[in-house]
Amino acid sequence: MPDYRLDTKCVQAGYTPGNGEPRQIPIYQSTTWKYATSEDMAKLFDLEASGYFYTRLQNPTNDCVAAKIAELEGGTSAMLTSSGQAANFFALFNICSAGDHIVASSSIYGGTFNLISVTMARMGIKTTFVSPDCTKEELDAAFTPDTKCVFGETIANPALTVLDIEKFAEAAHAHGVPLIVDNTFPTPINCRPIEWGADIVTHSTTKYMDGHGAAVGGAIVDSGNFDWMAHADKFPGLTQPDDSYHGVTYAERFGKEGAFITKCTAQLMRDFGSIQSPQHAFILNLGLESLHVRMPRHSANGKAVAEFLNAHEKVEVVHYCDLPTDPYHALQQKYLPNGSCGVVSFELKGGREAASRFMKALKLAAIETHVADARTCCLCPSASTHRQMTDEQLSAAGVPAGLIRISCGLENSQDLIDDIKQALESI
Repeated sequence: MPDYRLDTKCVQAGYTPGNGEPRQIPIYQSTTWKYATSEDMAKLFDLEASGYFYTRLQNPTNDCVAAKIAELEGGTSAMLTSSGQAANFFALFNICSAGDHIVASSSIYGGTFNLISVTMARMGIKTTFVSPDCTKEELDAAFTPDTKCVFGETIANPALTVLDIEKFAEAAHAHGVPLIVDNTFPTPINCRPIEWGADIVTHSTTKYMDGHGAAVGGAIVDSGNFDWMAHADKFPGLTQPDDSYHGVTYAERFGKEGAFITKCTAQLMRDFGSIQSPQHAFILNLGLESLHVRMPRHSANGKAVAEFLNAHEKVEVVHYCDLPTDPYHALQQKYLPNGSCGVVSFELKGGREAASRFMKALKLAAIETHVADARTCCLCPSASTHRQMTDEQLSAAGVPAGLIRISCGLENSQDLIDDIKQALESI
């Protein structure tokens, strides 16, 4: 697509109908495709021709929406997955195997922390977690000869720490590995990590990209910048023949622009099958078409609520990087100058008991595990999304037991503040 601005790409990228074709992306609700000869299908299985044969690997609806997300992030290729969790797992497991090592920020979503620290550890993949505030020397010391990637979140869920993308990218590249960044909260409207050195970007499209709590999904975007062949010894899965797929060498056949996503599709999606349904991809695209309109409103509502909370006598501390008093404000000004997101985290004086009373008194904001929706929702992470973590792990992740996370939707900001005000009065 021509180099249009993001607003236009949200609406137009990924699909251009031909003469007499549907204006909206068609939903290809089919598991399989018909071919005239076995030879025609063989070319697809050998990756010698482009096309579709089974939706578990690829589907035209999904590919159109993935192409739009790649355009928005400034990448060369992308794929959709069944969830954001699947996207992060695929992005990591695509280049890691038993005996390998990951360097990750400790301030990440609890489910991702558990995926990396527990489930992938059972697969023989070890991880060293570092503070997002670590020095360059501390970050460098976390690497081992077996390190295959670095992982972090642009804005961590729910601690709302901001990743110094350039610092982590420089360290990753100095050790010959890619930086993978989960960009779910800012979306490419507020931050494009690839422009700051990230190599792979992931999303839980369930959040702001869908924006209406309608369809679970995930996405992986490859920048096309990381030279796999220059570090061939570290990434044999990409630089050596894949015996499970006709001996193809992905980095040679598809270059650095397409190797990562092709392997992730042909190998991992084939074996794990975590595909996003075409119906969900269609719904996701409807959300993407208004993403550039919704994100400024979410960010404005988040900032208004954060400013109110920051001035309230019953609030201990507010975590929102767009506040000048926030420790991550300088990084926000660098990476997210147009705003961060609608999610605000805060701690009440009185800890866990005060948080419980506050949550029970809310009327407009709904208690949900969801976040980044058109409707405002709220939860206490230690009692829900992060309850599998110990107090020590919660502290390391920047998620104290009494922390409250509120996701400001698209309602009137004063109505949100009034609801929060009356809930605070109940304490």
